[in-house]
Amino acid sequence: MSTQFGALCSLILLEHFGEIVQKVGNDLYKCQSKPLRLIPGSTKLPLQKVKEALRIMIQYDFVTFSMGQLPDRAEYTLLADKVVLLLRYPRYLLLMKTQYGDEAEMLIEEILRQGKDTASRVIIRAATRLKESLKVEKVCLVTLRDKFLVLVNKQFVMRCPYPSEEKDVPELTIKEKQLYLPPDINLKGLSDLEEGKPGNPGDEGICWRVNLDRFHQDFRDQIMVSAISRRLDDNAGELLRQLLKQMYLRTEPWVATSNPVPFTELREAVRKQSSYPLLAQYVDQYLKIMEEDSSGFVSKVGDSSGGQYSLNMKTAFIQLTWATIENIVMERFGSKAARIFRLVKAKKFVEQEQIQQIAMIPAKEAKLLTYKLLEENFLQMQELRKSLASNVPNKTFFLFYIDLNQVARMVLEMCCKALYNAMTRREYERSENRRMIEKQQRIELITLNMKEQGATSEQLAEIEEMLTPPEQALLEKVRIMINRLNEAELQLDETMFILQLYLSYQI
Repeated sequence: MSTQFGALCSLILLEHFGEIVQKVGNDLYKCQSKPLRLIPGSTKLPLQKVKEALRIMIQYDFVTFSMGQLPDRAEYTLLADKVVLLLRYPRYLLLMKTQYGDEAEMLIEEILRQGKDTASRVIIRAATRLKESLKVEKVCLVTLRDKFLVLVNKQFVMRCPYPSEEKDVPELTIKEKQLYLPPDINLKGLSDLEEGKPGNPGDEGICWRVNLDRFHQDFRDQIMVSAISRRLDDNAGELLRQLLKQMYLRTEPWVATSNPVPFTELREAVRKQSSYPLLAQYVDQYLKIMEEDSSGFVSKVGDSSGGQYSLNMKTAFIQLTWATIENIVMERFGSKAARIFRLVKAKKFVEQEQIQQIAMIPAKEAKLLTYKLLEENFLQMQELRKSLASNVPNKTFFLFYIDLNQVARMVLEMCCKALYNAMTRREYERSENRRMIEKQQRIELITLNMKEQGATSEQLAEIEEMLTPPEQALLEKVRIMINRLNEAELQLDETMFILQLYLSYQI
């Protein structure tokens, strides 16, 4: 793993868990895996603090442990990829809110906050928060329980593994059939616990965690549907969504190419939904357009009974990665550089003279842009020697080409650096204006309390005037800056997600 990725991981640990967890995480990142007894020496932390930091990171699945060189000593390993996923938590919650409602969002948020917990404790905490947000005295525990069961059924949450047998270094395991086994929750015991009475909901010792792969599966599908909708239209996007649903009935979610879906089943699925009447009428024409499209998302297998259709996940993310990198080249170097990049992509291997001729760019400018792309590692160069007669010097050719895997990894590294810079700048803006932000928060709290007490508009206006116009202008500027940085972080994370998926399909 790269130094830049490690710096990003370190900053995230510091922002969310504090300096002690950051130091232990940094130490594990450098050494990959390490026994407990060696960590205090390299981090200069007391043993008890190291144990507490490891416990926190194990709770959130950021650290795993396994038997080390000595059979009775565990070695701890940092899962840096999972640490960086903390930046994606707002997207997980937004997905829950839009697809399954506020209750599901609260449940997932409570599990993410705790790392892992029992279903009953998650439901009770979600109920408490809902009562506070809705300003009601009681919420329906049955609704929350049923929503939790829906999340288990849809595989958004899963059971945590547990020690299978007594060992010096326990191995956490769980059978696959138990992962999504719904919890049997006693509503009477749950209600008693909510009211502060002794109760037994019947799920003690069964902990649950969020299945992040399931969220990533939905993100991947959304990206593909959105790409087809932009390329063709919304009907094509809906057809791809139905094809994805049919795919999951017969194919594992993360395969490179899906098993074929019969045309008759797909047509029937499209006809059952009434939101896209035009699609139901022209489903075969849309399939033909998608099959012939150069993006290669869909391919046809056979012709009997209308044929069968497969989804090419690997091909789709190759095309999405090309488009992402082309956009980056366009933004950084301009349209002419993007034209050169697309030309090299189309030709596979091309000489400098061909670039300036085909791209129709002046020779000097074409050479400058080509070597700029080469310098920034968006292009690679291969030297070829052509042997001639012995009395004639060898002629050397220099061919430009694109190594997509290498470029994708480089852009991923750039995203890590940009994320680190955005987070650092955001924290700087907050710390520099902390006094004024705290003053604004105090004024807002006083205003809220006064409103509840029935204060007049004149009294409220007088309180708001405690913040001077220059202070208000500065706070507004800081707010806009922080919002832009937050938005940039989310956009960078989406770019990283596409590149990571592309690289995972290349393995």
